[in-house]
Amino acid sequence: MRIDSHVHVVGTGTGGTGCWYRPRGLTRIGAPFLVRSVGLTMKDLRGPDFDRIYVERLRDYVRESASIDRVLVLAHELPHREDGTPLPEQASFYVSNDHVLELANKHAEFLAAVSIHPSRRDAFDELEKCLAGGAAALKCLPNVQGIDWNDRRHTRFLERMAEAGLPLLAHTGSERTMPVMDARLASPRVLTRPLEIGVTCIAAHCGTGMMVLDPDYFDEFAAMTEKFPNLYGDNSALAALNFRLRPSALRRLTSGPLAERILHGSDLPVPSSGLLPWASGLLPWREYREAADIANPLERDAWLKRALGFDEATFTRAGKVLRIVKREG
Repeated sequence: MRIDSHVHVVGTGTGGTGCWYRPRGLTRIGAPFLVRSVGLTMKDLRGPDFDRIYVERLRDYVRESASIDRVLVLAHELPHREDGTPLPEQASFYVSNDHVLELANKHAEFLAAVSIHPSRRDAFDELEKCLAGGAAALKCLPNVQGIDWNDRRHTRFLERMAEAGLPLLAHTGSERTMPVMDARLASPRVLTRPLEIGVTCIAAHCGTGMMVLDPDYFDEFAAMTEKFPNLYGDNSALAALNFRLRPSALRRLTSGPLAERILHGSDLPVPSSGLLPWASGLLPWREYREAADIANPLERDAWLKRALGFDEATFTRAGKVLRIVKREG
């Protein structure tokens, strides 16, 4: 099974999904590009049926792709204080666990990554509900949501995740589209205690940073994989217009022992483009133009990842890492 393990759901709450979208700062500037990347418009975004249209478009992209069989759709939790107080005013968007679990139960093309801040007062109840509902992973942005997984107060929560075989997919490295609560939590080292407890962790973006603008933690990520056999990374956003990918990092990600720890992820609706890989000498002009002609964004990203050197095992590895619950019937 070939899985895209990093696909965002976006919703405005139409149809009672419980989602909302309130872009701020760079998120506001990027909104037209995000909706355009999935073949939609700002008119659609502001319309009365956006949530259904977005899901149907995403489902159709999976069905039409020659490279992707299923996608992991991501819930998005609110930032919280350490005392469990939610901070919706610091968020740009919200996607409920109920919504992604329902999508995964309704559509064979989707797997659900829930999002739970461990400081929530109902965190354990929400975790059990999500496990019963078929959650395949737990997604978080530690630096955005204010989650220090090394805080020992989260030990029982992590132990339950390890016991249930629920992997932790955590953003690592740069974040420029949402307000950041604690920049220190961008380092993959935020996953140290979960890894020690036995939680399988996926460092989204492999700790890469936007060149010049942000620190790059790729070397830390690579070193941690040598110590922790339960640590993986995903290559999401590494074919996007964000200056994340260095030639030296790409060589390590696509060859040698580190290549065996990488999962495929697109980061849709973040636009996938071969422009920067071409400009950096990582992609020939002909292959850049071939990718630009692929209308399906999931297929385009998969094509670009192959052109950059990621092998076929990158696409199937998530099937062994995620918690995939067999559907009844």
